[in-house]
Parts: sequence; C-alpha cells; structure tokens
Amino acid sequence: MYTLDVLVQGFPGKAVCHGGLGWSTVTLLRGQGRVILVDVGAFGVRRELRQQLQAHGVQPQDVTDVFLTHAHYDHAVNFTLFPQAKVWIGEQELTWAAAQPPGFNPLPELYVAELMRSTRVQRVHAGQEVFAGVQALAAPGHTPGHLLLYLTGGDTPVLFTGDAAKNRAELLSKEVDATADAQASRASIELIWDVWRRVPGTVLIPGHDLSMCLDPQGQPIYIGQRQAAIAAWFSESIHEMQTIDLCAPSAFGAGYRNA
Repeated sequence: MYTLDVLVQGFPGKAVCHGGLGWSTVTLLRGQGRVILVDVGAFGVRRELRQQLQAHGVQPQDVTDVFLTHAHYDHAVNFTLFPQAKVWIGEQELTWAAAQPPGFNPLPELYVAELMRSTRVQRVHAGQEVFAGVQALAAPGHTPGHLLLYLTGGDTPVLFTGDAAKNRAELLSKEVDATADAQASRASIELIWDVWRRVPGTVLIPGHDLSMCLDPQGQPIYIGQRQAAIAAWFSESIHEMQTIDLCAPSAFGAGYRNA
C-alpha cells in the first residue's frame, strides 16, 4: 500500500559545547495517491533533503502531506518548503506550543505562529486515522502533545516514534534525555514496546537513530548502516579538510548490531 524511504538518517547524539545537534530522521511515504513526509528536519538538512527528494523523483510541489510528530525545530521548520502540502500536527501539541513564550528552548516560535494561522494545517487527535492504514497515537513526555505514527496498511507494519523514543539507548533503558515529563515519557516508551511487539517484523523508525527491528530474542537490532561525518578546516587552506567519522566502531557500545 505504501513504499517507504528514509531520506535523512537520524543520529543518536548531541553536541558537547554547541547546543543541540538536531540531526533527525526524515522519511518519505508514497501510496494511496499521496506523497507524505514524516517530519522534515531543521535548516541544516535542507540541501541534503532536496538532493534526496530529487534522487527519489520528488519535487517539493509533489508533496501532498507533511506529518509532524511534534513542534520542535529539528523536526518541524521545513514544512514551509512544501507549498502544496497539508501539514498534520497534534491538536494538543500545537495548542501547547503556541502558548509558550519565546525562550531558550527548541520551539521555533515564528514557525509555530505560522502553523497556528495557516489554512493548510490539519489538527490531529490521538487515535485518528490520518491516512489510509496510518494511525496517530498519543505519546506525551518529550512534549505534551507528541504523536507516534503507526502504519499498518502494508506488508510490514512501521512505527514512527519521533522523539518519544529517540534512539536505541532510550528504548532499552526506558529512560530519556530531554523530556518535559519523565513519567509520561516512560509510559510512552512502554506503549512503544507494546505496539512494536504486536506484529513480528515490525520496523521502528526513531527520531534520532537508524531504523530497527526485533531479533528472535526480542532485542532491537539496526537495519542498514549508519552514515554520519563532519568535515573541518584545521589547516591553512580551504582546499584541505579533515573528515571526522562519527560512525567509527569505537564510537559504538557493545550492543551495536545490524540486521
């Protein structure tokens, strides 16, 4: 019913001394006459996002729908790049985000204001079937109105967790970094595990990590290979850059395994 492509791979880390890193997952769903993006990333991903869309034969005006798991900048700001798309966001999430004063937090207040007034915005309620075979589920904690997206209209169920469970470490420890409500986050992770275990083979796509499935022992294993690096000018020439690989084996814990 749907084809799925992860356009931008989320990364399970944060900057040590430069604030948020914000490398979040962006996924393309196509089917049922729709071209859907699940989350759209931050400003820094725009060039890569454009290249990935072009590589998949998609122009910005082709995108019919953008689903935002929550209102934080690293998942939401690029909705403005898709002028023909309906923008789906939780009713509770948008109401909460719009009520927050500008502050030192991940909410992009000017973009939230645009979401509030835009006629393209569709406000989602928990339990709603947003698209055919795709349901929104409440997962508060990281933000009060955070939503999961659960796709059952296909051969393999897919669960998009956004930042309700950002990475494998949060899934396994059931503890989270950066949450508005730690107790609610723990309950949301329990819900994620319950949904994930319902159908063998279900793929989980987190907000800041590789996609995963469960092995026969019920443990999360990664699907695919991680790609993340930065290039830096540490020399006296702009033609000489040092590449720093963020996927070196020494960077992984003992639990790192691929499917």
